Amino acid sequence: MRGYPYAFFVALDGNGANGLEGMAGMCLFLYDPQSERFAWKVKYYDGVAAGHACSVDPSGRVGFLGNAGQHLLFFDAETLEERARISTLRFETPHTSLQGSTHLAWLDDRTFVTAIGRHFWRFSLDDLENPERLEPHGVFLPHAMKLTASGRHLCYGAMDDPSRGRRGEARHVGVRDMRTGEVSVIRLPATCWHVLTHPRDEVFYAVSFRTAPLDRVDYHEWGMAFLKEYVFEIDAETKQVRRHWATGRETPAHINSDIAISDRELIFCNGASQSILFLELETFARHRLIDEKPDAEALARRPREIATQTYDVLARGNVFGNFQHILGALRISRFSLLDSVYACQLSRDQRLLFTANRGLNHITVYDYPSNRIRLRAPMPDIQEFVPGMPPLADPRLGFHHGALVG
Repeated sequence: MRGYPYAFFVALDGNGANGLEGMAGMCLFLYDPQSERFAWKVKYYDGVAAGHACSVDPSGRVGFLGNAGQHLLFFDAETLEERARISTLRFETPHTSLQGSTHLAWLDDRTFVTAIGRHFWRFSLDDLENPERLEPHGVFLPHAMKLTASGRHLCYGAMDDPSRGRRGEARHVGVRDMRTGEVSVIRLPATCWHVLTHPRDEVFYAVSFRTAPLDRVDYHEWGMAFLKEYVFEIDAETKQVRRHWATGRETPAHINSDIAISDRELIFCNGASQSILFLELETFARHRLIDEKPDAEALARRPREIATQTYDVLARGNVFGNFQHILGALRISRFSLLDSVYACQLSRDQRLLFTANRGLNHITVYDYPSNRIRLRAPMPDIQEFVPGMPPLADPRLGFHHGALVG
């Protein structure tokens, strides 16, 4: 990372539509806004699956690749070379293969908390084989987790649980008191996978992630739900919703991923709807968008990507019995037949917004708050990094969650 003030890390899950079943890799994108120089590294890891989210320890030396494949995997933040891995099945077995340690919360340069099975666990990088089991997390399938500004509260989202059948819709988030160990579950009208804490206050934000179980029971091979979406502002101390935003299903705000925050706006990207949404914090009502929906010319240049996307969607379940979900997905994607932005991270000085577009396989840096494109970098094909990948296969790397250092 020498010579580049910004390092944008993006987790990779390969070229399929279902990231929770794909490969596991990392992309490191380096950028200098003064000279407009950029560079990148890409690496996929053998024996690990379903790469999902990434983070870097506070010292900036060690990275974590969260995944839904029941591994903890750590890499060198400068080279992407693997540092350590361990199977979480030695500690606890989940009810479903969709549950893994997809996210963690760093407590310092060497220790972190993550969820395995029904419990939280505290680990040290110096002794991964002997973690401390903490309290039960209390939610269905714990997902994104963030510490509040004071470090007092750990706030976390939850995925719908396929092991519970038709009753598997989560519709809750959790808060753990890091001093007392007390866990609180907050009920909500919609499931929220992803959360973000406020940079100063003991407040966090949860963005709805609404899925439709196939055949009305299957939350493993779920479809995208064409329903209204929410953002909840929750007080971590009182465990109450302070404000919430709701928007009609026509707003392109479906299947969110990364969440960021500035002094004026909450920012989240929407992989299904090809958008980055900016919600005004003062009113918690007005919003604006960056629209990354590809035009007809861009789609015409990507027949392999569209073919893979269409095939994978149709292969998820009974087409005729779930045709309403296919129609809903077409409306959600605005008939683009490609997914889109899954990583968006704002620089600390709030001047640059880094994004990674999964469907179009490019990384874009925007000026913030003007949202003017500063740099758009097409990324290489997956065939360069995965031996045996057919040359005519879908070439996308599979961008998912990101993390920004610098």
